[in-house]
Amino acid sequence: MMVTKAAPAPAPESVGNGGRLASLVVRGADATGIVAAVSSVLSGHGANIVSLDQYSDDPQGGAFFQRTVFDLDGLQAALPVLRAAFDVELVKRYDLSYTLRDLSVPKRVAIFASKSDHCLLDLLWRHRRGQLPVSVSMVISNHPDAADAVHGFGVPFFHVPSMGTDKSAAETEHLRLLRDNVDFVVLARYMQILSGGFIERVGVPIINVHHSFLPAFVGAGPYAKAKERGVKLVGATAHYVTEDLDEGPIIEQDVVRVSHADTAADLARRGADVERAVLSRAVLWHAEDRVVRHGNHTIVFS
Repeated sequence: MMVTKAAPAPAPESVGNGGRLASLVVRGADATGIVAAVSSVLSGHGANIVSLDQYSDDPQGGAFFQRTVFDLDGLQAALPVLRAAFDVELVKRYDLSYTLRDLSVPKRVAIFASKSDHCLLDLLWRHRRGQLPVSVSMVISNHPDAADAVHGFGVPFFHVPSMGTDKSAAETEHLRLLRDNVDFVVLARYMQILSGGFIERVGVPIINVHHSFLPAFVGAGPYAKAKERGVKLVGATAHYVTEDLDEGPIIEQDVVRVSHADTAADLARRGADVERAVLSRAVLWHAEDRVVRHGNHTIVFS
């Protein structure tokens, strides 16, 4: 196992706001007065609403979702007071659930990768450029190939082999590395299937990306198979991981048009471009509390 020393990760969303911004995400059954209740609590404590997005799938008692970002001087000291107020106004009064988070504290992410490094390096590059408000706790790979590249970003790299049908030893090591160190996991073209037991025990959301040919072009060489079928679109899907392989709630998708003149290598290159873009948007939106899971689909306040 190889490890490199970490460098302090930037907190992009804290730049310029001095730790004043927070996100409030509310969900539950729709009812009259929810938005007013949220606004009343925030204004009553001196907070200024910066943005507010809401969605109801049925105004007559359907599911309601709201994301609010607000600015407040002395936010850290005010958070416990705000939670107490929301417990009364939202939980007790409306039977809603909510999350309240200081946006200046970036979510900690672990990135899993294999030999294909395009998604991994894109995330690390965007993070270094200040485009992803996360703290990259570590990169874990079942191959050592990306160690030097990851080292260049000042991020810890762990090589955990995962061979054969029994993945229990690798997953035990993964859990040891992740425990209390991450808020979510990203599979950046990690070419291993996670067991249901691992998904349950890791205890944090897991985001995956795959080419949108699934399930039509499963297995090895999907772009060669796509070329043989004369596809006119290639794309990618980012989704949350569940025990049902590639069936989790979708966060983001995109496609690009291709033609008969494109080779299988052209399709793979263009597909990789879409994978990078789709995964980075999914990670950004999750990191900014823009994604709400509801059953097997998502509400995305993008």
